[in-house]
Order: sequence, then structure tokens, then C-alpha cells
Amino acid sequence: MMQISKEISRQVGLVINRRGVVEYVVVGEKGRIGMPPLLTERVGRERFRGVRFIHTHLEGELLSKEDLTELAILQLDLVAVITERRGESTEMIHIGHLMPEDKKGKAWEFIGPMYMQDLEIDFIGFVNELEHEFVKARGSLHTLGEDREKAVLVCIVMPGRHKDVEENIAETKDLCYSAGIAVLDTAIQRPKELHPKYLIGKGKLEETIMKCRQQGADLLVFDEGLTPGQIKNISALTELKVIDRNQLILDIFAQRANTNESKIQVELAQLNYILPRLAEKNTALSRLTGGIGTRGPGETKLEVNKSRIRARLSFLEKKLEEIRKIRDKKRERRRGSRIPIVSIVGYTNSGKSTLLNLLTKSNVETEDKSFSTLNPTTRLIKYPERKNIIVTDTVGFIKDLPEVLLRAFIATLEELEDADILLHLVDISSSDFEEKMHVVEELITKLNLKEKKLFVVFNKIDRIDRTFLDRIENRYRAVSISCKKNEGIERLIQTIEMELYEEYPKIDNNSPSSI
Repeated sequence: MMQISKEISRQVGLVINRRGVVEYVVVGEKGRIGMPPLLTERVGRERFRGVRFIHTHLEGELLSKEDLTELAILQLDLVAVITERRGESTEMIHIGHLMPEDKKGKAWEFIGPMYMQDLEIDFIGFVNELEHEFVKARGSLHTLGEDREKAVLVCIVMPGRHKDVEENIAETKDLCYSAGIAVLDTAIQRPKELHPKYLIGKGKLEETIMKCRQQGADLLVFDEGLTPGQIKNISALTELKVIDRNQLILDIFAQRANTNESKIQVELAQLNYILPRLAEKNTALSRLTGGIGTRGPGETKLEVNKSRIRARLSFLEKKLEEIRKIRDKKRERRRGSRIPIVSIVGYTNSGKSTLLNLLTKSNVETEDKSFSTLNPTTRLIKYPERKNIIVTDTVGFIKDLPEVLLRAFIATLEELEDADILLHLVDISSSDFEEKMHVVEELITKLNLKEKKLFVVFNKIDRIDRTFLDRIENRYRAVSISCKKNEGIERLIQTIEMELYEEYPKIDNNSPSSI
């Protein structure tokens, strides 16, 4: 190999499998050589590719950064370079192989450099033992739940947003938990500006991919939206599944959809998201089929052409219009009953469904997860000697809600138009509760509901200092409650009745309870 390389003044390389069969012969340039597209795939998370790459260097160089990057990203058995020291005619070899992450965070280890005649290694025994070490090292990571996909989270922090880094990471981790993803590690990038091709720098991306390989992650989750081109470019560097924040939220909605209406809405959103990405001729989306990102009622074979997807979109929009008409009739009946309506709005996971249960003595399913409720739920407050009040609960809001989801769920959110009062439920225990309040207020404005009477209710007061609560309650003229401790609920009901009295001075307690 070295003789041929010197004769043609180019690097040459061999890709050899574990049976000793040469799968590829590669001819590079004088200063570099690249790996060919490999057809072989890894058997499992702890297993390597099953091939090794051996090539030459002409200037006496040892393994380069590019060699080690390919070793880690492609999960090769090993990579080796054959070279000669200046003034010598005896070949030397320098070998790099992967290793389980140690305390220093090293991803690889070296053998040599040494003279070729000094190399004594039982390759099959060596690589089998190395894989066994990876199995042991990653065993503890897999205890996070075999039914969950493992991911490394990529968080992008732009200038001016440093104060909310931890909250951003915590929120994205909550979304991953809701989607059934176990986050093994987090990579934080603080770019001056977003990279148009990879969103983050290529070097940082390669470093993150190596981290995924080391820790046995099979998913790369970005906390920002990715363009179709960025998904294509990132996927070209790795065989990992790559999803962005929008796909993550879509996946959660797909899992939560359990009624005909919500299933149609989610499928609409998924197809609208996938449609522009079908133009990209790459394997990025194909890796997602049946898993995180495209499962649920909107799961679609990616071979389906655009015309069939557009036909399906048209059909779903008609079905949704039929459901909207039925919903409009129900809303008309509620208006005719003259029973006042109170709608609970708020950031996701602020406790809206739990509050609905407490106010109406209902048993709506609740979970400590983002978007546990997708469908609008309507119940009646009808305590002894109480006035009748209709209470509705809607889907939770979140910052940067994907536009395709907002459009799909606009019919559901139309319920808010009939509300006499909007109860803005706020998780006061969250360190960025004011930012979340602002997100909800922006969406209320976007839905043309700014003129509605809005009343702030602070929840989860059992988790905070009461001295702080008094000040913040006065600032927002809010009522404070704890759904978990059932504290302040009676005061909240009294406040709602007082707020409604101006518009409904004579509310008939015997009004029809059918809603």
C-alpha cells in the first residue's frame, strides 16, 4: 500500500470487514482521503460497524482529526494509518479505536505509533473485548427504560438569552419525557449567529454526534426548529435520528390524541409539516418512520407522493369542518341557556385539568406531563346553593408553538370566543413564570381574544415562599391556589361569581344543566 501510494502521490486506503475481506479500495488526494458510503450497519447500540479503515499518509503524519471523527461518527472497529518517518524506509502504523467515555471525556485510545514488524494483535479477540466493555459501560444508561429512545439534547443559546438557559433546557427535557424519550446528555451551543447549513457549527455537531455514539444514544433532539435543508445536511453526517422541537411537540400531540377530532387535527399538522420536507432527497425522514417524530394518527409512508398527501389534507379539512359545525351548534345551545362560561387557559402543565376537576367535581384524566389534555373539556359548576357556571379547559400553550399545530387546533381554541371570563392559570413555582405568562398573553392576542375579561390565578403556591406570594399577588391582582392541597378553591369560586355578577345579575339556579 505504501509503495503504491508513493508511486501515485496519493493516499490509498482499504475498508476490511471482520472476515478479512476487502470491501472497498479507496484512492484519495495527496493530503486527504475520505470514507466511501458504507452499506453495512451496526447490529446494536453497543456494537461497532464491523469494518476497519486502513490508509496511508505521505508526509509522516499520524492519525488526523478527520480520521478520528470518522472513527467516532461511523463507529468503525478501528482506523489505522501507515506512514514513514522522514529519512526512514520502514513503515510505521498508528491505530485509533473507540473506548467507553472515561472521567476525562476521551472518546478514543491509541495503539502506537510503532514499526509494522512490532505490531502483534489478535484483531477479532481485541474488537470483541472492546465491544464487551461498551456493553458494560452503557448498561447503567439503559436502566433509564428499555421502552424509551435515548437522546442527546442540543440547546442553542443566542446572545441575550443566557438568563433562561436552565429553564429552556428543563422545558425541552420535559417535552422529551412526555414523548417517551430519555435524555442522556445535553450539548449547549452559544453561537453568535445560527449556521445556515447545520444550525450549529460543523465542529460542534461532530462533537455532539460523538457524544451520542459514546453514550449509546440513537436520537439527536434540537430545541430549535430545523429547515428541510438543515435536516438533510445534519443527517448526511450521521445515521442517528434527527428531530427538532416542532417534531417533538407533534409527536406528543400524536400520542395524546384519543378522540376523532384530535386525531384529525394532529394528522393535519403532521402532513403539513412533512409535505415540504418530501422535496429533500435524503434519508432524514425515513429514519423516523414508526418512531419518535412521525408516529400516531398522522404516521405516513414517505414513499407517498405529494398529490396523495394533498388529497388526504383536503379530505381531513372537510372532516374537520363537519366537526366544527357540530361544535358550533353545541355552543349555540350554551349561549341560549344564558349560563355564563369560564374558560381556563395557561401554559402547558400548569394544572388546568386538575383545577377543572376541583371546580366541577369531575374526573378528567390528568398527568404531570406537557400537553396531557388536547381536547376541550366542558363541565358545569353546580354546587348546592350555587349559581350554574360552565367551565371549559383547552389545550395548553407553549412558546414557539408550531404554526401547523396552531392552525390545526384553531377550531378547538374557538371555544374561548364564547367565554365570559378567561382564567389565566399560572404555575407560580416556575422561575420563569412571568415569561410564560407573556407567551400565553401573546397567543390570546393572536387569537383576537384580547378584549376578553382576563383573571390571573396563581397555582402551586405550596411550593413557594408566602412572603413573595403576597407581593406578586397584589401586582397582578390575582387569586392564589394550590390544586394539589385543595387550597384557595372556595375563594376562587367566590371571586368568579363576583366577576360574573355584573353581566349576569340574575342567574337562575334552575337553568338547564345540559351543556
